[in-house]
Amino acid sequence: MPGVPLRATPVSEDQQLDDLRAGSVNMAFVRLPVDKTGLNVIPLYSELPVVVAPKDHPIAVYDEVDVAELVDEYLLQDPDDFPEWRDISSEIQAGIRKPLPEIASIEAALDLVEAGLGIVFLPMSVARLLSRKGLRSRPVTGIAESQVGLAWLRPDGPISDDSDPVIEEFIGVVRGRTAHSSRQPSVQAKQDATPKKGSAPAKTGAKGGAKGGTKSGGKGARPNSRTGGRPGAKGRNSKRGR
Repeated sequence: MPGVPLRATPVSEDQQLDDLRAGSVNMAFVRLPVDKTGLNVIPLYSELPVVVAPKDHPIAVYDEVDVAELVDEYLLQDPDDFPEWRDISSEIQAGIRKPLPEIASIEAALDLVEAGLGIVFLPMSVARLLSRKGLRSRPVTGIAESQVGLAWLRPDGPISDDSDPVIEEFIGVVRGRTAHSSRQPSVQAKQDATPKKGSAPAKTGAKGGAKGGTKSGGKGARPNSRTGGRPGAKGRNSKRGR
């Protein structure tokens, strides 16, 4: 839909749903699960988690790290968000984990990581977006992948935005449909507006006003002159003997 402008607006994760419900944005990419109240939400894809540590951390020499190798690290995030790590953490098991410092954003957490005060787990795309020379990130196994979805406002009343062709078009794009996919609303609209090849209006017979013709065995049946023109009737021999 080239006539519909698309504008991307960066929104913090804790502000996304409020902006959707307020109508400030039409759709949002969200990390599942989310509160679906008043929203339509569809899953799109899953994303690998990575561990982020200072550049001189031992993880730098590995291609990937198992979560069990990180039990002695201090996690600069809520342990309940990562139960796989929480359940084996040395500090938590011993009851000596220090309270989390006040961290206002992911960038602030990365400042603390770069200073050598702990590690964080992030989705791979976020770690790449916020990469720094003083940090290293590696895929971490043993932690559940994060799932990304698309959310948009579900209006009250009998009419739903599910049938909005603009939203359906965008959903198709983010799900990987090509611009010429027959499932895209814009392509369907063009197909519906284009006359089908080989179509022609039905013809009316010259006699009797009958429409079309009857087919039998792939060929049109021929009227039988000896039966009053009824197709398929058996003709009688006019000579029944001498």
